[in-house]
Amino acid sequence: MECWRNGVLQYCTTPVFDPEAQTRRVLQYSKENSGFTLLEILIAIFIFAVVMTTIFTSYTGTFRVVDETESQAEIYRMAGIAMERMLEDLESIYIPKTEESPKSEEDTASPFQLVGEDREIEGRPADTLRFISTAHLNLSGQGQEPGAAEIGYYLKENEEGDDLVLYRSDRPVFKEASPSEDETGGWVLCERLASVNFTYHEENGELRESWDSASGELKGKIPRMVSISLEFVNSLDPDTPLKFMTSVALATERGYTW
Repeated sequence: MECWRNGVLQYCTTPVFDPEAQTRRVLQYSKENSGFTLLEILIAIFIFAVVMTTIFTSYTGTFRVVDETESQAEIYRMAGIAMERMLEDLESIYIPKTEESPKSEEDTASPFQLVGEDREIEGRPADTLRFISTAHLNLSGQGQEPGAAEIGYYLKENEEGDDLVLYRSDRPVFKEASPSEDETGGWVLCERLASVNFTYHEENGELRESWDSASGELKGKIPRMVSISLEFVNSLDPDTPLKFMTSVALATERGYTW
């Protein structure tokens, strides 16, 4: 075929269309410019999983530390409130004054002053304590006049867990009434306890795990000092409970006749 190019007669050839070659070029172009391969997708998923696992671990770890810190703070708060309440109750212990005129044992007012029992619940110390105190808390809202009340501390197992719950009962005491010995009523003083222990100090420094001012050799007597030990369940280390201790000196002089 003749054709002119730049004023010169030349022989030119007409390109012949090759379908197979065109197909090969299309396939090669598609292969070179295609999306991710299966291997690339799997590698991307693996990297994403590693990153998300690291982020999730850090995220949950941070919240776990926050929860544990709040739990510890709550225990310290409950321990402080319970200790403060018990100290105020014991510091206000009521001791009836002995009347000078001799009376028979039946005519004399109840000699009850302080009774502490050494008890256990499922092998854990769960001491109880009852005494007469002027630290009566009137929660009825009926405007009852303050006076002597029977204060009691006792423990029960938590229905929702393995910890112990410390209750404080507060019953007004009148001249004709006798102290109650049942462990009912009252309100929760603190919970999440592992144990509660009361220790009683005699005048000579001897220690007792129990005390009974209503009968026996200690009849009519009160301890010189009472030590209180509260152990709380430690979620971080169950084998090492959080322990709080304090002591309170009791009044030894007798008060008014009742």
